[in-house]
Amino acid sequence: MTNENRPRPSHAAPGVRQNLDYPVIPLYQFLDDAVSSFPDAPAAIFAGSIQTYRDLGGQAARLARALWELGVQRGDRVSLMLPNCPQMIAAFYGVLKAGGIVVQVNPLFLSRELENRLNDCGAETIILLDEYLPLLQVIQSRTSVKNVITVNLGGKIKAPRMNGGNVLDYDALLEGMGTEAPPHFPNPANDAALIQYTGGTTGVSKGVMLTHFNLVANTLQVRETLAAACCRGQDRILVTLPLFHAYGMTLGMNLAVSIAGTQILLPRFDAGAVLRAINEYRPSFFPGTPHMYMSLLKHPRLADFDLSSIKACISVSAPLPAEAVRRFEALTGGRLVEGYGLTEASPFITVNPLCGAEKPGSIGRSLPDTECAVVNLDTGEKELQPGEFGELIVRGPQVMKGYWNQPEETAYALRDGWLFTGDVARMDEDGFIYIVNRKKRTITAVGYDINPRDVEDVIYEHPGVTEAVVIGIDSLYYEKTIKAYIVLEEGVTVTAEEIIRFCRERLEEFQVPKVVEFRESLPKTIAGKVLRRVLIEEERRRHKPVNSG
Repeated sequence: MTNENRPRPSHAAPGVRQNLDYPVIPLYQFLDDAVSSFPDAPAAIFAGSIQTYRDLGGQAARLARALWELGVQRGDRVSLMLPNCPQMIAAFYGVLKAGGIVVQVNPLFLSRELENRLNDCGAETIILLDEYLPLLQVIQSRTSVKNVITVNLGGKIKAPRMNGGNVLDYDALLEGMGTEAPPHFPNPANDAALIQYTGGTTGVSKGVMLTHFNLVANTLQVRETLAAACCRGQDRILVTLPLFHAYGMTLGMNLAVSIAGTQILLPRFDAGAVLRAINEYRPSFFPGTPHMYMSLLKHPRLADFDLSSIKACISVSAPLPAEAVRRFEALTGGRLVEGYGLTEASPFITVNPLCGAEKPGSIGRSLPDTECAVVNLDTGEKELQPGEFGELIVRGPQVMKGYWNQPEETAYALRDGWLFTGDVARMDEDGFIYIVNRKKRTITAVGYDINPRDVEDVIYEHPGVTEAVVIGIDSLYYEKTIKAYIVLEEGVTVTAEEIIRFCRERLEEFQVPKVVEFRESLPKTIAGKVLRRVLIEEERRRHKPVNSG
């Protein structure tokens, strides 16, 4: 953009400082500081047991030493394939202490997906749950993996064992290991701490290189925004978002460790388990997805649990229905606000204010030291006026270094210091941003550009609907038409005709879905984002398109 069209400064919420000081430190310094200041404070609660910061810090330090003795050098990639558990936290920071780069792997991967991920990042070491070892062994010979460290959540120390290569038990490896730091250290300003792969909801997954500085900055930006709900050495965070995803990593692990807070770790989302954890452990902060909050609100025993400890929740990954916000805030007395981010931004860019007024349908305002602008879709060179629709671009200390081994994709996404998000948005006069659509998701039907969220929000108003997503499909008339995929409340019966009639009463005719398909569930990423590309591919396989339009 030209100088005269540069966006306005950060629109941080009232009471939130717009400019912060960002220390140039390795990300693991947060853990070292917590160990130094609060050694006996609970760091993690998992399966009824408690680990202190002294426990967690010692575990990370011993693992760093062990990795160095195994040959891990500065810049080497180390994959983690673990669920939410204390070992995941210790392994994450331990790899960084060894000078390595963390590459997080979805534990739900199939062998082909795991093979592709390991080969793309070139990892020679992997730390994984012991029950995933057979999956790895199927493909290990076709990868560069040499060292395999298995984690047994039962806690029994086993002797290190060989199985066609270095296969070592995590607890046995750390037993008796020293805590002296390895002799090589990362350059926090420029060295990648993490290669985090995108969810691939609209295309091929890419490895995002995030530096220590990126991750430290985003953690401090989020911490400043949540200052009222996250006090150092005092608060607890309920972590059911997966730590191997960018949202859970920042909003759960890094945030908690930076305030020497307690992580209440759940390995997977279960509404009953979450309600019991809130009732027993009294967390003040619970980041989640719309599906999580709606599932809690529909739990048959909801009234049996005390949720009044909740001060704040940030909802991520998908649009947040207004009715869910109203009911959840009335139930807990805390705030439930929508935030927005991208893996390429560590991941957080905006959040609605915890104090003061928010605007329904908005993703909020930018975090401290984060500039946002809306530019024209065709060239991206002209900043648009408030209220106009264009591509959202972002600049700030949390923006990635680039994509792993993809210079062309990096050059396209990062231009003149700006991250081009690929999201169509508008910004109002107060700096509140509204996501209209992904550039790749806009549905053009009967000559109109249709925002899927406008249609989905209306479908969510139907009392029998629990989940909804719409896509554009090819029709016989060389045009796109709208198809809705809907998950109904358990025990509810609704017809396609009823859904179409319901929409017709609330939408323009060109926005009304012409096809409705009911499903028991929708395909999602582990972070709760609906995989629209999976639905689109299903349609393409089902019907040969007349026009790819």
